[in-house]
Amino acid sequence: MPKRILVIEDEPAIAETITYALSTEGFEPLWKATGREGLAALAAGGVDLVVLDVMLPDLGGFEVCRELRKTSSVPVIFLTARSAEVDRVVGLELGADDYVSKPFSPRELVARVKAVLRRSEEAPPAKAKPKSVRKTAKAPPFEVDAERCSIAYLGKALALSRYEFKILRILVERPGWVYSREKLMDLVWADPGASMERTVDAHIKSIRAKLRAVRAEPDPIVTHRGLGYSLREEW
Repeated sequence: MPKRILVIEDEPAIAETITYALSTEGFEPLWKATGREGLAALAAGGVDLVVLDVMLPDLGGFEVCRELRKTSSVPVIFLTARSAEVDRVVGLELGADDYVSKPFSPRELVARVKAVLRRSEEAPPAKAKPKSVRKTAKAPPFEVDAERCSIAYLGKALALSRYEFKILRILVERPGWVYSREKLMDLVWADPGASMERTVDAHIKSIRAKLRAVRAEPDPIVTHRGLGYSLREEW
């Protein structure tokens, strides 16, 4: 079955370019012009990836991503005319998988769609229910379920994106071990050269926020200035 790609873009000419490029590569594009229409299409199910414009006439793309992340881990690629680093970081903090700036090459966008789908298929779905589940506590407050790609902190399951799960799992497996940003990029990203070191900081910030929502203190992740990050050893 062809992968279904939801395109949420309010400019018809751009949407037509995207859907044509996707269809010629064997994808099944579905176009929605507003954020609310896009969320409704997601709720209906059957979407494998979302190409999401940041500037929409009703809900902003960031708000749409924030809403969909409450119930779905579907991969998201942001599409925007605003290429400032702060916008890229905000998008990544919200759980986006990639970011393409306008003007863009349709071939490049399709290549990124393929790359994100390939990475998402490398790990089993977070909601998969295997017959036997092996859970391993790697650090006192954490419990890692490798088969479900989930991590619990103080008994509460964390709503982590794919990259957040991979980063936190690496830290949990070796408390006290300092990982540089470059090393984390090498271990987590399929193509680390396509990402920025600032991306790691954005994901760490998001992970910390989710940990603080469970317990404010202490911060489980230790920042080593000029070196990288580690998981706290003493509790």
